[in-house]
Amino acid sequence: MRALGLAACALLGAGTPLVAQTDFTALTAAERAAFHAEIRAVLLADPNLVDRALAGPSPFADAVDSDLSAIDRHADTLFPDGAALAVFTSPDCTDCDRALEELAALAQELGVSFTILDMVDHGDLAAALELDMAPSYVFPRMMVRGHVPPVVLRRYLE
Repeated sequence: MRALGLAACALLGAGTPLVAQTDFTALTAAERAAFHAEIRAVLLADPNLVDRALAGPSPFADAVDSDLSAIDRHADTLFPDGAALAVFTSPDCTDCDRALEELAALAQELGVSFTILDMVDHGDLAAALELDMAPSYVFPRMMVRGHVPPVVLRRYLE
């Protein structure tokens, strides 16, 4: 029964004290098998459990709406001439040169363009978007802080 409680707590995000006492990385093979069996039983008993959990209101909905509004307000600067994304760089950024090289190769391969914005010259815009590190990427529907590997950028751009 304890395993069922753990499975339910893990799936529903409830029972924090109970879950906090369990080191799921230290389960024995038998405990892991029992845990998996309990999770399977819970999901078979209620196949819509995950859908309901994912469909619930996001605790970040207001922040996402605020970010999207800021992107929309500054779209002309961020995406001139149909640019697919904007990248903020900084002169003292160790990852920016690599990020720009990777992005240039990917943009050429995919046939898209991008905007380069220096955080010093466009500090007000970076502040309006709450971007405080370089490189940072702004897409029409999301922002990403820090260097993004080309494989991830490809997925965002395709």
